[in-house]
Amino acid sequence: MSSIRILREIWLPQPRERVFEFFADPRNLEKLTPAWLRFEVLDPESIQMDAGASIDYRLRLRGFPLRWRSQIVIWDPPHRFVDIQVRGPYQEWAHEHRFESQSDGTLVIDRVDYTVPGGRLVNRLFVRRDLEKIFDYRTAALRRIFVRGDARAGPANPP
Repeated sequence: MSSIRILREIWLPQPRERVFEFFADPRNLEKLTPAWLRFEVLDPESIQMDAGASIDYRLRLRGFPLRWRSQIVIWDPPHRFVDIQVRGPYQEWAHEHRFESQSDGTLVIDRVDYTVPGGRLVNRLFVRRDLEKIFDYRTAALRRIFVRGDARAGPANPP
């Protein structure tokens, strides 16, 4: 089965370096993930973000507990980074995070290529809908943090 792609873009009125710094802190992943996933980064303080870094998570998807490990395979601050799933629910998962500087802010581009057990039917019935909801939440959270300046949702270490 060929991979399935999700592509999302959001413009944020902040400099690229500030936006990248927020994404580079694993503690901020929980701020970008809906509560219904019960998403938790395990031991975020010990993670040194760089190529080769592994990040372990715990979450619940449709009531089922899951463990997920991703690895940073490309680290190019402040332009982009790519993480892949090493262990988790997908057959394949690659997530590219790109940050394009614009005169008045930053364009954040998320590109996810994935395959699922059960193929396109399972994707159409369950997975795609869940991923769309997760990325909708992520977009709203980024707006709260970078456009409205919500201090409760703000960067763990403000620049």
